[in-house]
Amino acid sequence: MTDASAVPSLPEKWVSCPSCKGASLYAASNVFRPFCCERCKQMDLGAWASEQFSVPAPAEPDRPLDD
Repeated sequence: MTDASAVPSLPEKWVSCPSCKGASLYAASNVFRPFCCERCKQMDLGAWASEQFSVPAPAEPDRPLDD
């Protein structure tokens, strides 16, 4: 019989940090995941806040102005 509270051990998964491209542990023990550190996480947040990341929108067709 197995212990229901036992958590299976998973292999470590390393990914590239989205900010600095360094190695980052993708696990619950890394509170900054997918980033490698707090600095990289804050830099990414700052980029979003200053609107450096955006999704291009299609241009609207020219419409005549109604008088």
